[in-house]
Amino acid sequence: MQTLVMSFYLYILLLIVPLLVLLVILKPKSGYSGKKLPPGSTGWPVVGETMRFVLSGPQRFIRERRRKYSNDVFRTSLFGQKMAVFCGAQGNKFVYTKLFTPWWPESVSRVMFFPEYTDTPVNEVSAVMHSFVHEILKPDALKQYVRVMDAMAREHIESEWDGKGVVKVHPLAKKYTFDLAFRLFINVVDVEHVTRLFNHFRLITTGLFSVPINLPGTAFSKGVKGGKMIREELLKIISNRRKEMMERRENTPSSTDFLSRLLLVKDENGKYLSDKEISNNIIGLLVASYETTSTAVTFMLKYLAELPHIYDEVYKELMEISQSKKEGELLMWDDIQKMRYTWNVVCESLRLTPPGHGGFREAVSDVTFAGFTIPKGWKASWTVHTTHKDPECFPDPEKFDPSRFEGKGPAPYTFVPFGGGPRMCPGKEYARLEILVFIYNIVTRYKLERINPKEKIIFHVIPVPTEGLPLRIIPHSI
Repeated sequence: MQTLVMSFYLYILLLIVPLLVLLVILKPKSGYSGKKLPPGSTGWPVVGETMRFVLSGPQRFIRERRRKYSNDVFRTSLFGQKMAVFCGAQGNKFVYTKLFTPWWPESVSRVMFFPEYTDTPVNEVSAVMHSFVHEILKPDALKQYVRVMDAMAREHIESEWDGKGVVKVHPLAKKYTFDLAFRLFINVVDVEHVTRLFNHFRLITTGLFSVPINLPGTAFSKGVKGGKMIREELLKIISNRRKEMMERRENTPSSTDFLSRLLLVKDENGKYLSDKEISNNIIGLLVASYETTSTAVTFMLKYLAELPHIYDEVYKELMEISQSKKEGELLMWDDIQKMRYTWNVVCESLRLTPPGHGGFREAVSDVTFAGFTIPKGWKASWTVHTTHKDPECFPDPEKFDPSRFEGKGPAPYTFVPFGGGPRMCPGKEYARLEILVFIYNIVTRYKLERINPKEKIIFHVIPVPTEGLPLRIIPHSI
């Protein structure tokens, strides 16, 4: 038996070693002689350092390379692309300028979009959508959704939390944010239909930031499968909605959901968007609103369960709002504006455990930063991990201190969970509403206790509690 096992491993080595040698021999020359590129390593040919980035998590990956190469900017190779990772507040600020254009890894575009759009530049895929999103997600437009969010939060808590004693926060937060997104974006409320779509969508998020190798069982393969299924479902919904609106000869949507409004949007040539273009953009909205928001809710509740003095202050503020309302009365926009301390607590939670690592861009021409040249076409990454826990940006950075966000708050480009400058995430206000409404409904109902204070948090592309963050929920009436 031992001989058989040794023979097997020898056979594998004989296959792999020649392949690796061939890859090294065939590795193309850089072609950047005379340019002072950022220090760093591009790892193995083809795969680069993607596996290390995914397995160790962005935070550790970046920390190690800053220490080894440069505190300002270093080079690597991720998702099959040469990439410069910018660090610190100045690095963040630099990447947000017009010197860079939006870019997504191949795994993201191939999972999310129809095949004919995967090679289309990001700014072309979402050009019309960009202005539309800014319009529908600005504060004045979002006021009408506060009551819907509150009503859905109450329904969710009554069905999924009440009477449970112990709940796993992370999967429940994901379910809530997805259900809410489908209600507001598409106006789909049928439970079975939403559940089916939710299962497809979970496959999408599995493969978004993965090595784009489409073999059975890989995360990328699952993502591609989930993307195909949810696009098919969306096309049916879009086609039916378009038909209904044409039959009613609507020039303005009778519904406030985003899909009904998007069906009436025209591009720069005066043409309505195609069903596939609408599907691409709806999926983009869902991705942006789902994983990061549910993760933000999860870790906010984690800190509230761990820090009784913080919880007490949040409870006091939210109960003042609750007691000012009539029985059964839903939250209004003005109520959200009173949740100042609670939002500061959310921000401090986002600082310590950001739900996303940052974002990606592409250099539109050769650019220079910190004495190094980043060639045209290179990809660029900005990241939260180089400022959020920097003691120069946030003194005593491991301390949970919501007062950091009082007054003018942190210095520009140091607190960047939503990006910054002209590249600020247009969904910031939507996320703020969704998080505050949900936290309001939890805290005014329950005290929170951590079941396992030693539960591990895995930091891959997003932070994930390994046990789903089980909490004991104790109704205030007890």
